[in-house]
Amino acid sequence: MVSVSEATAIIQNYLWKASSEQVELLNSLHRVLAESIVADRDFPPFDRVTMDGIAIVYSSYENGQRSFVIDGLQAAGMPQKNLSSLTVCIEVMTGAMLPVGADTVVRYEDLKIVENKAEVTSSSINRLDNIHRTGSDARQKELLIAAATVITSAEIPIMAAVGKSVVSVYSLPRTAVVSTGDELVNIQEKPQAHQIRKSNGYALAAGLARHGIQSSFFHLADNETSIKQSLEIILSNHDLIILSGGVSKGKFDLIPAMLESFGIQKHFHQVKQRPGKPMWFGTGKNQVVFALPGNPVSTFLCFYQYIEPWLLKSWGANPSPVKAILNADVTFNLPLTYFLQVKVRNENGHLFATTIPGGGSGDFVNLKDVDGFLELPEGVVNFKKGVAFTFISFRK
Repeated sequence: MVSVSEATAIIQNYLWKASSEQVELLNSLHRVLAESIVADRDFPPFDRVTMDGIAIVYSSYENGQRSFVIDGLQAAGMPQKNLSSLTVCIEVMTGAMLPVGADTVVRYEDLKIVENKAEVTSSSINRLDNIHRTGSDARQKELLIAAATVITSAEIPIMAAVGKSVVSVYSLPRTAVVSTGDELVNIQEKPQAHQIRKSNGYALAAGLARHGIQSSFFHLADNETSIKQSLEIILSNHDLIILSGGVSKGKFDLIPAMLESFGIQKHFHQVKQRPGKPMWFGTGKNQVVFALPGNPVSTFLCFYQYIEPWLLKSWGANPSPVKAILNADVTFNLPLTYFLQVKVRNENGHLFATTIPGGGSGDFVNLKDVDGFLELPEGVVNFKKGVAFTFISFRK
């Protein structure tokens, strides 16, 4: 057996070598950026009006002038107008270019407009009020988004603003999600008393889909000949293979030996953790293989603890670890890392974790009430309230 830290180090020593590919902007959501995004012009590209009102020369107001003749209208999308004199103003709308010569915008809320004159009613007008200055957000050629950033809805409008209709992102591994076991039936079927519907594969596929990966589903029966025939095809057509079940010590746990018979090199089998102890990891010439325990919570935990971070690191992304504080004392008297199921709440900027007891690694229904896992390290028996530990979230 290896420790959790050893398993993590081994896995991340065998990263997938991603290339780059071009995708449409909206199809880049949740992908990892393979290029740097720089400003193609100043942001904003002109002195931008931020409130509806009038544009004036501040020195006129400063010298006591309060009434201004309205000398035109500057709306958003119109070419820039000129302020013809110090004594006049131009009505301006939010988003418009500031007229040439003007340096202050007075809001309609601070005006009284009668016929064609605007009278300033506020005594607290300042130079540059309600103006978004040219280049105040970013300058032309300034780095806006670094490569290896995970693209979220915040990055999409920035890329749109610089004209990136097509974006360079890191490619996705051809991925197989493989369930095993004669007890499993398709979700459309009505299971008999001794059967259950397949669910682990859907959990894995959902986690992969968060990163744009569309996985192919396979199922292996507990039959050596069938497994051999199917695995040969799966291994030859995929870069990433994730299996669920068949990796423990039972008579039908045939997966590790079968993988090795196809030349997949085992790097470890069994991790000092609960849940997920029987996990197996290996690599081939062109494949990376994760063989996870079949208990649903074990499968779930291993994906978010090992596979998702491996994917992100393969793409060059390296998210910062998150900590959460135990809300109550916990005792765990085994020489294993314990991944505790918890619900978290944010209190004054700190995450507090409350234990959500379940029925063990087979109780995946309990996950609906859970936000993630708190990693309680091996070698400690009593974990005290108020201490922070690494938090593995599956809810983003």
